[in-house]
Amino acid sequence: MGLLLLLVVAGIIALGPAFRVPWTARLYMLGLLYVAVLSLHLLLPDGHPMREGLGGSAAPWLILGVLGALALAYRAILQVVRRKATATQEARAPAASPKAAFTDDELERYARHITLPEVGGAGQRKLKAAKVLVVGAGGLGAPALLYLAAAGVGRIGVIDPDAVELSNLQRQVIHSDDRQGMPKVFSAQAAIAALNPFVEVRPYHRALTAEIAPELFAEYDLILDGTDRYDTRAMVNRAAVDAGKPLIAGAISAWEGQLTLYDPARGAPCLACVFPDPPPPDRAATCAETGVIGALPGVVGSMMALEAVKELTGAGEGLRGRMLIHDALHAETRSLRIARDPACPVCGGT
Repeated sequence: MGLLLLLVVAGIIALGPAFRVPWTARLYMLGLLYVAVLSLHLLLPDGHPMREGLGGSAAPWLILGVLGALALAYRAILQVVRRKATATQEARAPAASPKAAFTDDELERYARHITLPEVGGAGQRKLKAAKVLVVGAGGLGAPALLYLAAAGVGRIGVIDPDAVELSNLQRQVIHSDDRQGMPKVFSAQAAIAALNPFVEVRPYHRALTAEIAPELFAEYDLILDGTDRYDTRAMVNRAAVDAGKPLIAGAISAWEGQLTLYDPARGAPCLACVFPDPPPPDRAATCAETGVIGALPGVVGSMMALEAVKELTGAGEGLRGRMLIHDALHAETRSLRIARDPACPVCGGT
């Protein structure tokens, strides 16, 4: 009798994964089974075979019932506390505009974010209201764009003058074979639309220049630089400093990548503080000249998106004042402290 009871209990518990029966329904089934067993002990006389098969006494079952009731009460208290904490967090958050309201599909899409206490509903609304510009839709921009879109960043701008080439597809995972010859920004727009239709994409099929950068940067809250030439990075850095915008910058070469957040307006250095002089020609080669392992841009570009999400939501500790260096060949990652240069010709006066 006892073995049969255990099999019934195991069957009820297994209903969830097998038939997608909600946990609440399984609790009701277990509760009814418990009441039936307890009733048998209370109604049948001492020594009855069914009572003996169920332990011979109601005492252990009563104790089990008390323990179960305490566990359920503790769970209910935790839920009440969590609801109050969430309500407090929501009350302290800035009031959401009507456009920041989520549809049912969005709530399900971002459920894993909203569950995180460091993000929650307030953080997800910040992502929905955020505007992020990605400079470059190549190796670093590709994964960064995909994860920014998946995270629910409301407006994503992407600027790049190039078209998709066959040699890009070894690492630039936002593009596809059938989009060869298409401008990268439109290819990226198509991929993002397929991934998350709730995100607005603004493609700029042109080179970023010092003339258009100020007006363009003014439209965004955060800039991500995924370019691979020092002169372009220096121009992006100067424009971000002038606009007072935080800049998440990544760089890769062969097997090594680096990542930081430049932000002189909030105490962090800019690119010129850390790298005041252009690198010598033998150390300034692009990925096309040195080669790059295909998955490395995915690692560094995804980390750029992660740091962007943290910066926009205020979660955790970001890379402001630190540089992360990843050596993929030897599977080593380390971070270095970097500081502002008071005499920096780019940000020294900010």
